[in-house]
Amino acid sequence: QVQLIESGGGLVQTGDSLRLSCLMSGRTFYNYVGAWFRQAPGKEREFVAAVSRGGDMTGHADSVKDRFTIYRDNARNKVYLQMNSLKPEDTAVYYCAASGKGYSSRHSDVLWYDYWGRGTQVTVSS
Repeated sequence: QVQLIESGGGLVQTGDSLRLSCLMSGRTFYNYVGAWFRQAPGKEREFVAAVSRGGDMTGHADSVKDRFTIYRDNARNKVYLQMNSLKPEDTAVYYCAASGKGYSSRHSDVLWYDYWGRGTQVTVSS
């Protein structure tokens, strides 16, 4: 049984940093593209960032470029999201996702992903 387990969320102030972690259990994360999405109250789930299996290719949403960085440690079966210079508009539940289909131009599409975590709350106060 595949599980994605997120951690690292919390309540922070504008300008602070957080690092989210996603652990895959039940499978080897190296065989999957890893990604982060987020969903704010009343809004649709939106793409944040994705990383290829080997970690050599990444993609980030325009809204988080230069502030957030996705990376992975396949030895630990984890994908991370380093979030710097946080803003109130970053407040959302952040979800980890995994796709066995490979890294492609569709990596920002929610339908590209096979597995999802339960999410971790990030709240940024002004």
